[in-house]
Amino acid sequence: MKILITKDTMSDIYLDAVRIRQKVFVQEQGVPANLEIDENEAYCVHFVLYTEDKKAAATVRLLPLNDQLFKLQRMAVLKDYRGNSLGAEIIAEAESFARQQGFKTIELGAQLTAEKFYQKLGYLAYGEVFQDAGIDHVHMKKEL
Repeated sequence: MKILITKDTMSDIYLDAVRIRQKVFVQEQGVPANLEIDENEAYCVHFVLYTEDKKAAATVRLLPLNDQLFKLQRMAVLKDYRGNSLGAEIIAEAESFARQQGFKTIELGAQLTAEKFYQKLGYLAYGEVFQDAGIDHVHMKKEL
């Protein structure tokens, strides 16, 4: 496995991230395409996990909200690769990156179906359930 990182929205790495997100969020979950790509793309740090055979299998992005806080977003693993801990692997890489950059906290909005996944990684839920793109979510955060 190899995880590559980019801020360049013209790079092949970013385009691989968008392809994964398109398959998972738009095709599988029915999220409108115009909501999936947003105005924050150029401000984010994009991570893509590649398999041994160089296939893009998972992605996540970090959006800086201030100099201490990142928001983890758009975490997706292609269906064929789920259940192999790739999600945990790419999140660990994003957390490591955040620590190296001096960030103290990561927040996220987890789909309710993924809440237990994030809890296992040390994220704590707070607040009320909310809707994002028509899907129930819960706020979660982790101190680094």
